[in-house]
Amino acid sequence: MDNSTIGKEKDPMGRAISDYFRTGKAAKLRVFSSMFYEDEIPVATLFRGFEDMPLQEQKAVELCRGRVLDVGAGSGCHSVVLKERGHDVVAIDISELSIEVMKERGLDARNVNFFDDTFVEKFDTILMAMNGIGIVGKVERLGDFFRAAKRLLAPGGQVLLDSSDIRYIFMNDDGSMDINLAAGYYGEVDFKMRYKNVTGEPFDWLYIDFETLKMYAEEHGFKCEKCIDGEHYDYLARIVAE
Repeated sequence: MDNSTIGKEKDPMGRAISDYFRTGKAAKLRVFSSMFYEDEIPVATLFRGFEDMPLQEQKAVELCRGRVLDVGAGSGCHSVVLKERGHDVVAIDISELSIEVMKERGLDARNVNFFDDTFVEKFDTILMAMNGIGIVGKVERLGDFFRAAKRLLAPGGQVLLDSSDIRYIFMNDDGSMDINLAAGYYGEVDFKMRYKNVTGEPFDWLYIDFETLKMYAEEHGFKCEKCIDGEHYDYLARIVAE
């Protein structure tokens, strides 16, 4: 599993976050994939407060306990809310630019990759909001994820993550599915981002249905429960060691 970080010259999302934080506006953060049409991430939403978060994110914040690790924290919107609620929060991200912004927002932010096995602190809650499990990339790498979780969780600790079952994208009007089973798990997506003149490297991103997540969790000695369903094939899950 790659445990690298992203430098400033190849970081479109970090550049967008930095621009918005410093000027209150940002250009289009464009997203490309071989599976979808070109899309755009509204940068302002990366700075949303608790009241503007979707239901599963609000629930995740409420379920956090103890010392919290906010993985892939981006602008730090979840960490800010958790800190305001009295939590000891460490925010990590592979983006140097995002870390600079979060530090200026008063957060304990570290330029660390979740899969870097030299990062050995302990946390009561690992928060992976906004489909944070996506960093795994492919289902075959879920073993690396659960090994990292075991390294970082304190006794009795929990992982809170939300994701989506994207099978609806392949669904026909009659309910049948156009999924090529020989092509691998249907929730494995390739992405590339562009912001102004900065184009990032392509990366793999995973959307995982709850039953598949639960199966892999149990294989690696964890219990997995669904906390809440979102509004569109998404959900919040809680994972604890058995």
